Amino acid sequence: MIKREAGFTLVELMITMVVFVLIIAAASGVFTGLLTQFKQQSRIAETNIEGIVGLEILRQDIEHAGYGLPWNLNGASYQEAANISETSWADSDFNDGPPDNPARDADSAGASNPPAGIRSGNGSSLYGSDVLAIKAINVSRDSTSKKWTPLKANPSFSDEYNPRQWTPGTENLNPNDNVIVLQTGGAGNQRAMVVSGESFSTSYNNIISSPWPPTGVAETHLVYGVAGSDVPSLRMPFNRADYYIRIPDAMPQGCAPNTGILYKATVRHDDGGLDELPLLDCVADIQVTFWLDTDGDGNIDWPPSDSIFDFTAQQIREQVREVRVYIVAQEGQKDINYDFSLGGSKEYLSATESLGPNSRTIDFVNLKTEIGDPEYKYYRWKLYTLVVKPNNLR
Repeated sequence: MIKREAGFTLVELMITMVVFVLIIAAASGVFTGLLTQFKQQSRIAETNIEGIVGLEILRQDIEHAGYGLPWNLNGASYQEAANISETSWADSDFNDGPPDNPARDADSAGASNPPAGIRSGNGSSLYGSDVLAIKAINVSRDSTSKKWTPLKANPSFSDEYNPRQWTPGTENLNPNDNVIVLQTGGAGNQRAMVVSGESFSTSYNNIISSPWPPTGVAETHLVYGVAGSDVPSLRMPFNRADYYIRIPDAMPQGCAPNTGILYKATVRHDDGGLDELPLLDCVADIQVTFWLDTDGDGNIDWPPSDSIFDFTAQQIREQVREVRVYIVAQEGQKDINYDFSLGGSKEYLSATESLGPNSRTIDFVNLKTEIGDPEYKYYRWKLYTLVVKPNNLR
């Protein structure tokens, strides 16, 4: 008997294969699109988290500007930042103490080169970005710089002093920590530095020895920890942190061409160099404006100032009421289906500042010129804005 066998013809198999190929291709396209979108959204979320963390550090440092700074050095001198090859600007331009103090007028109170809580360099950094220098005891990453104590005479015993004790092992200063001592009060609530000869600092275990303690029971001195015992001696009676954009030798992958990194760099006490901490990747611009009260009437003047470079420390304490920081950074990753330029009409971001009926527009870096055309179009650009009141200046 002849058996009949049923099956598919070659034509049917080919048609079936073509259908399957089309289905797989369509599914692959959808999957690729979903994967690309997932990576884009993940990168955007990562950028936003970096922005929140990094800019919170910047915000806190601006708020603390001037914390623990002496208003009168009592004749003491100090060194500040040295110039390093990694930065294209002179770091000593933001110094206050001799021997590298730029030419600025003396404080009206006659104080000799006291440090100012904020210094800035207008257009000193990448593509005309600003450099912001913050001076305060606690802007360092050293845990010692977060500790302080009042020092008062014991009314029962004229030769004994009582530094306040905090939580043992965590908040107390350690015996060999480097500290400075300030005398408060007097005319204008002057914060005068206590010095011993040419020395403006001592170790914590030495603060009850003359000349560091108060001379009477009605007087209080403030003891600030500046650096731990691993620092042999202090270069300056405070800490300093500079914020700027710099392009390192190796940029993170995924950043637009010619963008840089926003750094916080603390000045080392041993040699005046900088220890850099990257805060935000893929940054194109940082601009700083200062809102001032120049006539002392309690009202902010118009317009804001873009630079306080020539201000004395006293002028900065008395006049700076608000600091605004604008940062242009990439959000997410490159997307060839995205067009930032909106058809070629948009090449940069801008911000509007206003006070009452007055207003002005600030234009930031020209992305088409600095990032390159058409490359700049394929990135989402975000403007971060910080508005901070530096209440520790006074």
